[in-house]
Amino acid sequence: MFEMQWPWLLALAPLPLLIMLIPAQKKEEAALRVPFFNRVQHIQTHGHHTRLKNHGRSLCLWAIWLCVLLAAANPQWIGEPISMPNSGRDLLIAVDISGSMKIEDMKDHGQPINRLMAVKKVVGNFVETRKSDRLGLVLFGTQAYLQAPLTYDRQTVNTLLQETEIGFAGENTSIGDAIGLAVKRLRARPDAQRVLILLTDGANTTGELQPLRAAELAQQEHVKIYTIGFGADEMIVDNGFFGPRKVNPSQDLDEPTMRGIAEKTGGHYFRAKNLEELTEIHQELNRLEPIESEQEMFRPVKDLFYWPLTLAMLLSFAWPIINILKNRGVLLNKVNTTKNGVAQ
Repeated sequence: MFEMQWPWLLALAPLPLLIMLIPAQKKEEAALRVPFFNRVQHIQTHGHHTRLKNHGRSLCLWAIWLCVLLAAANPQWIGEPISMPNSGRDLLIAVDISGSMKIEDMKDHGQPINRLMAVKKVVGNFVETRKSDRLGLVLFGTQAYLQAPLTYDRQTVNTLLQETEIGFAGENTSIGDAIGLAVKRLRARPDAQRVLILLTDGANTTGELQPLRAAELAQQEHVKIYTIGFGADEMIVDNGFFGPRKVNPSQDLDEPTMRGIAEKTGGHYFRAKNLEELTEIHQELNRLEPIESEQEMFRPVKDLFYWPLTLAMLLSFAWPIINILKNRGVLLNKVNTTKNGVAQ
């Protein structure tokens, strides 16, 4: 839809005409004897051409004036309504990227992949669905750090997750520090909107803050924590000379602590042994923390003032150039006429 922000400015369009109608004050000047009166009389015979030239100049100036007025009125194109997500939750996702996440005990379409690749696939899809939430990403290994602050830019959060590599934060696991960092980032947000999803495949092995103590701090700040224990419970490994044998790659997973963190903060503990179960857990999280359905609408506005302004500038440059070229042509014709007369 086209509209103008200040359409009343177009009422100034007749202003040049009003100025032209104001009678000019006549001034008496001394008489002057013109010895070349015959040549002046000859020029007057071309009065029709002069009048046309004056009319053309007036029309050009008027067109420039109208273009400037149109630009000043600020024409705009208002697009179709677009829905914007209403304020949902502030949801931080904490992902373990310690050395154990490189264990290839997951399968995607029959192909073995490591745990971090499985997390990227499932959590990435989960991030894309949380259209009403402000999301953030915490990565932790030996150290815990904020990879993406709380933002509505889900694409950037997902991109930062996909670019994550094992070992960025060290080989060990600092679950308590990850929770403490998340609580620090969420404490300034409204109470009912503070959610942390923590995914790990092991136990707390380093860090300054113990996980259950961190859970107490989260409880005091009304941060709800959902914990996910990730990793297969059996895996076939090849021992060379002794042949393949079955092992439990998740024997270091501290399920009692993960369950205690969730219960203390009002969340839930989930156990995912494969890619499919991890997907189901995130679908369950969507149910437990439903996406806000109310949306705000806005119409994108595109300013168009530069089009008439550009046209006014082009006319301003074009008119004097045309006059110069015409005068040059007239001068050349006179020179040629004079030369022909002399030759005769």
